[in-house]
Amino acid sequence: MSLNAYQSAATRAEDPRSTEYRLFAQVTRSLINAREADVLDMKTRSEALDWNRRVWSAFAIDCAESDNKLPEGLRAAIISLSIFVSKHSSAVMREGADIDILIEINKTIMQGLQPQTQAAPEPVAG
Repeated sequence: MSLNAYQSAATRAEDPRSTEYRLFAQVTRSLINAREADVLDMKTRSEALDWNRRVWSAFAIDCAESDNKLPEGLRAAIISLSIFVSKHSSAVMREGADIDILIEINKTIMQGLQPQTQAAPEPVAG
């Protein structure tokens, strides 16, 4: 089986939360790489910031749809975060604002997307 076929099959078997988690992990890694890149490496920084902004924009557009099943308050919060991410990304590029804020936002979202592990059953006293 080719790598592409395997990746395609793995993606189809993945639930939406896992897909979103994986996407946030990839874009966050890109932001971390941009933070660690040479200060003159504007290409790495701008590409990471643009990708992150596009991800957040896509989530905001999805949350604005009337048929979105998320609670209204959560949808509004995601849209607000998207607006902040867009504005702060511009500030990072133009003014040298702290990219770590964007990384932390993504990590927080990733924590919320992680599957909840079920607690092991407690042993029954005999």
